[in-house]
Amino acid sequence: MNETPNTNGLPSNAYRELKPGEKYIPVMLSDKEYPEVTPYSVITGIIMAIIFTAAAAYLGLKIGQVFEAAIPIAILAVGLSAALRKKGALGQNVIIQSIGATSGTIVAGAIFTIPALYILELEAEFYKIFLASALGGFLGILFLIPFRKYFVSEMHGKFPFPEATATTEVLVAGEKGGKHAIVLVVAGLIGGIYDFVVATFGWWSELFTTKVIPVGQSIADKIKLEFRLSVSSAILGLGYIIGLKYSALITAGSFLSWFVIIPVIAYFGDYITTPVGANISLLIKDMSAEQIFRNYVRHIGIGGIAMAGFIGIIRSSGIIKKAFSLGFQELFGKKVNENSERTQRDLPMKIIFVGLFITTILIFIFFFFGVVNNLFHALIGLLIVLIISFLFTTVAATAIAIVGTNPVSGMTLMTLILSSVVLVSVGLTGPAGMVSALIIGGVVCTALSQAGAFITDLKIGYWLGSSPYKQEKWKFVGTIFSAATVAWIIMVLNETYGFTGENALVAPQANAMAAVIKPLMSNQPAPWLLYLAGALLALILTMIKIPALPFALGMYIPLELNTPLLVGGLIAHFVSTRSKDEQLNNSRRERGTLIASGFIAGGALFGVLSAILRYIGYNWVNHDWQESHAAELLAIIMFSLISVYMIWDSLRARKGE
Repeated sequence: MNETPNTNGLPSNAYRELKPGEKYIPVMLSDKEYPEVTPYSVITGIIMAIIFTAAAAYLGLKIGQVFEAAIPIAILAVGLSAALRKKGALGQNVIIQSIGATSGTIVAGAIFTIPALYILELEAEFYKIFLASALGGFLGILFLIPFRKYFVSEMHGKFPFPEATATTEVLVAGEKGGKHAIVLVVAGLIGGIYDFVVATFGWWSELFTTKVIPVGQSIADKIKLEFRLSVSSAILGLGYIIGLKYSALITAGSFLSWFVIIPVIAYFGDYITTPVGANISLLIKDMSAEQIFRNYVRHIGIGGIAMAGFIGIIRSSGIIKKAFSLGFQELFGKKVNENSERTQRDLPMKIIFVGLFITTILIFIFFFFGVVNNLFHALIGLLIVLIISFLFTTVAATAIAIVGTNPVSGMTLMTLILSSVVLVSVGLTGPAGMVSALIIGGVVCTALSQAGAFITDLKIGYWLGSSPYKQEKWKFVGTIFSAATVAWIIMVLNETYGFTGENALVAPQANAMAAVIKPLMSNQPAPWLLYLAGALLALILTMIKIPALPFALGMYIPLELNTPLLVGGLIAHFVSTRSKDEQLNNSRRERGTLIASGFIAGGALFGVLSAILRYIGYNWVNHDWQESHAAELLAIIMFSLISVYMIWDSLRARKGE
């Protein structure tokens, strides 16, 4: 018989380490059955996966940051269940969130690699994008399941799980009422319409720079020093959720690139009379700040990201050993799953093994018939995918568990470099080699993205008392729908905006991948010295206990996409520290999180609508006006207004709400 869950909130020991002999008892008791997998929860989860995949793909390609969909989806699930007056909706909402959250993970795997095919003028058919995303997603799920008990149960209270904590609190609050959804919807409309007006009608500029005033233009021309700010509400919201610490670290990387390294290179460029670097025809003194960044400085960031990922693997070696031992015992040991509690039951290891075997065969077939058409090369690609995906699974899960950020882009860069070197050594070079390496990177990137985010879903289920094996089973369904959606969206956005040219989508990670792989596969000199400089910088940052990954990310993502993150982080710090009453500060911070989530979801969804309108021929933007200094000045005024709105609405929260 289905029971109604306890709505008094999470137990007092939910977030702390358990004392000897103490047991965690979830909201939904392990000895009772609750409605979880129902037609309502599955269909709603699939719809969420499709919608948020489209939104996340647009936002990720536009600004280079993929938002995690778990919190917005949880809020919408709560609001929908309240509107439909569903009783005992907690278990169903977990399934909705778990299926829908595949959107962000599959998108990250696809947009970090696949657009590089377009950038390099290579073929990117629908089936390649779909299979790379789907098979990578399956691999991530299957590799993570043996690690579930270690991360969510054995390490109870030792990892903070920031995103899982926020999502869990939303779902628990949903059992008491769906008021949070109203704040999210209002903010979504405001942020969405704000970004829609800019993208579709061009009423003000998308970018503010210091070149808007004569002095700023002169400084930019002479010493290549300028400040740049995107006025997007979605990026502002993303910065709020990231928080001041990490938004400041990311922006600090940008400041080093744009305010120190670029002017230094420009200074010495005045004395250099020949082009420097492979495939570069311009003299440094004739380059703009943006060109110096793309041709030189970004490669330093790439090296830093790669080294940060390598450091993460070393630090996680102990976790890999423990989790592998646990999975081995379950595979060859006694029948542990048959008699375990509902809340501790995973898919049996035999099913995991068979699933891995089938997925491995499908990846091999895909590589052999759809990518390389060579047996030996297909086997080499398969080995690269399996080894790196397994090794980096714990890195991704640990990063999510500690800071809520998955360093998947850095790990994918390492995969591309390694796979390119290996493929070249076995004779696969040129365009065929580029396609192979990027598809391999896409599969690995999706696997790691999926594994890192899935541990969040499983931790939410652990706290609330869901059945893990049901979450694991239906995660595959969300993966299929998200993979199909992201493949379609990438092709639509390529037709609408493109990934090369003056008005192309930014796609910073994919551009970084293309920059890495082209020289490696074309027997041209690669900027190894710049990679080495970035790697050494990451080592130095690690030595002085500064997180190297966000700093390196900031170094290779354009400045204008990072400065709004800092504004959002500052707003988050301001609204959560203004009062001496800590409970009031918490309420304000949580309301601000809802507003920021609305900005992200609304901006991204309306962005997709704008892209579709432009794709079918509707374009009302006056580019002469939008690129004028007057439009830039109006843009900074509008950005200030929406920032003030975020502060004002966040401060409206009442204590205990």
